[in-house]
Amino acid sequence: MSRIEIKSRRQIGWMREAGLVVADIHKSLRSAARPGVTTAELDAVSAEAIARAGATSNFLHYYGYPATVCISVNDVVVHGIPDDRVLAEGDLVSFDCGAWVGHDSRQWHGDAAFSMIVGREWIGDADFAAGARSADRVPADADPAVRRRHELDDVTRESLWAALAALATGRRVSAVGRAVEEVVAERAEALGWEAGIIEEYTGHGIGTAMHQAPDVLNFNARGISPKLRPGMVLAVEPMLVAGSIETSTDADEWTVRTVDGADAAHWEHSIALLDDGVCVLTAPDCGAAGLAPYGVAPVVL
Repeated sequence: MSRIEIKSRRQIGWMREAGLVVADIHKSLRSAARPGVTTAELDAVSAEAIARAGATSNFLHYYGYPATVCISVNDVVVHGIPDDRVLAEGDLVSFDCGAWVGHDSRQWHGDAAFSMIVGREWIGDADFAAGARSADRVPADADPAVRRRHELDDVTRESLWAALAALATGRRVSAVGRAVEEVVAERAEALGWEAGIIEEYTGHGIGTAMHQAPDVLNFNARGISPKLRPGMVLAVEPMLVAGSIETSTDADEWTVRTVDGADAAHWEHSIALLDDGVCVLTAPDCGAAGLAPYGVAPVVL
């Protein structure tokens, strides 16, 4: 197993700088994503936000990836390449974003993702924590497929925050997978359908490189996972689908989509484990709003 990189508090502070750049990319994309906009135009928005911060994209040219953001629409799970696709009202779109800043002659990375329904009102973290849900705003007579799309987004977001909160009290990295599975099971009972948890693509460690040990699974797996230690930084990123978890990769060798055409949603934050608690590095408030329902108050950096 590869060595897990342990950071000092000062180094985690540098990662917080990168995390705030990613948070600003998210804010810029949410403002710009609307019906009629192409995904290529949104990549330009991401690039501008990174340049404005004086940071560097960690996605562009990564193993040949051609853009600064992954934009995955509807049945695309992850790694969608921005192009001339025009977003339409009601599309479920996931934005996976990243950037790095330089300190001490090294790169310090940030990575986070969010999903949204194009043309629908955005629900902020505080309102989401207070119980506001996208699906609750869908008209009662709406197409069931439309309602399920909103429910999928809600469940994926819920599973992310439950997993982040679990790291505040858990002993091993496997706390993430247990938390995601618990949310999926609980919401299945309430909604009458169960989201599928993508197993091929997982979260990861992050620090002086975007992808590091350990793998952060979104499901329970046999075996003993690494112990949680102060100084670890993990990118937690559940990807859920409204159908089969079987996926295929397009000829571009990047775009991953569901084989059955079912919708997918993707939410992610990078979280640091500290001696005195946790800090969600890619959340503007360090995760205070999202963690509050779980009784967790983050360390503010």
